[in-house]
Amino acid sequence: MLRLYKIAQGLIKEIPIEGEISSAQLREADWIDALEPDDDERALLGTLFSDEVPDVDDVEEIEASARCFTDQDGLHVHSLFLGYSEGRHHTVSVAFILQEDRLVAIRDGELSDFRLLRMRARRGQISCKTPRELLITLMEQKVENHADNLEDIHRELERVSHLVLEDEAADLEDCISQLARLEDSNGKIRLCLMDTQRDISFLLRNLREATESRETLYEILRDLETLMSHTTFLFDKINFLMDSTQGFINIQQAQIIKTFSIAAVVFLPPTLVASIYGMNFHVMPELDWEYGYPMAIGLMVAAGMAPYLYFKRKGWL
Repeated sequence: MLRLYKIAQGLIKEIPIEGEISSAQLREADWIDALEPDDDERALLGTLFSDEVPDVDDVEEIEASARCFTDQDGLHVHSLFLGYSEGRHHTVSVAFILQEDRLVAIRDGELSDFRLLRMRARRGQISCKTPRELLITLMEQKVENHADNLEDIHRELERVSHLVLEDEAADLEDCISQLARLEDSNGKIRLCLMDTQRDISFLLRNLREATESRETLYEILRDLETLMSHTTFLFDKINFLMDSTQGFINIQQAQIIKTFSIAAVVFLPPTLVASIYGMNFHVMPELDWEYGYPMAIGLMVAAGMAPYLYFKRKGWL
């Protein structure tokens, strides 16, 4: 699916498309948003470049030289964005190709950053004059969204922290599952932030003449450093809560084992007495004694109470 946009008087306007997109309409656009393009759309996009349109394997390469580079078609920036589906975050690589008169974005998944940008563009809340400024605006919005996601993780951690440290009735195994999910989300956000740092540094090296753009890029870098520190703090907090949760689970299990151990020790002496008087020897004086049975019962009770009272006195119970 291709969406075409035109930058007019500092605002982004979507170009209405009726039927198939022509090559002329494609070349008229200042921003081409290609979401999961099919073979025909990729062939149409190929008319704008001297080389092939990047495919999924090319976009997913992790080497710095494969993600940010310059060739005859313009600046290539393959940037990681954060997606969300089925209750979990995931990363999506977007291939940006910045040319003198247009910006092309090729992606294989719907992203909230692009939805938000389209919504803000329709409302006239985004001001940019060139495709270069549009790319920087996308990067700036991406970092803002990461900051919002980190705030959500922090609030969720506060809730889990209350469950682990203060709520005695909390399901600790469920808390571990929640912490693992938050750790995974925080790790993916950190990965996106690190990738964005590399992208911004690349843009700074290749946009030396754009003074205003460079100032914005430096501001984004400062924000990225702050957010990276925040992800480190969240990792430490998650690890602390994970260790605390496992510690409380171990304490609960130790308490259960302690209870069984004490019960075994308490019932061992009465079992010994019952075993002795359960033997079938012909010569056992107590068998003919009138008070032999009450004596044996009393002896078992006393044998069971003695270790219990001893443990109680020692403070083990």
